[in-house]
Amino acid sequence: QVQLVETGGGLVQAGGSLRLSCAASGRTLSSYTTAWFRQAPGKEREFVAVISWNGGYTKYPDSVKGRFTISRDNAKNMVYLQMSSLRPEDTAVYYCAANLYGLLSTTPGTYDYWGQGTQVTVSS
Repeated sequence: QVQLVETGGGLVQAGGSLRLSCAASGRTLSSYTTAWFRQAPGKEREFVAVISWNGGYTKYPDSVKGRFTISRDNAKNMVYLQMSSLRPEDTAVYYCAANLYGLLSTTPGTYDYWGQGTQVTVSS
């Protein structure tokens, strides 16, 4: 069982930056493909970024490519999401999710473990 806790959300102006962190406990995160999703009010949960268990592969949707960077530090059991050039449409609750040795899936239903989420609000 893996417990995930996201931190780092907050209020930022458009064009600003934030770094989200996902801390894992219970088991080492080094065996888990880990992803970030987001969900805005009234919308479905949306894929944001994913990183392979060893950090060798990443994937992003076009909406965040070039602005967001996912990374991990397996020694610290942490995954990060660096967000730059933030836009009001990036406003959402951001979730960390993990899947044991999973493929780089963009589908929320393929992830077994989820954090509670952290709110990101981008003002215009």
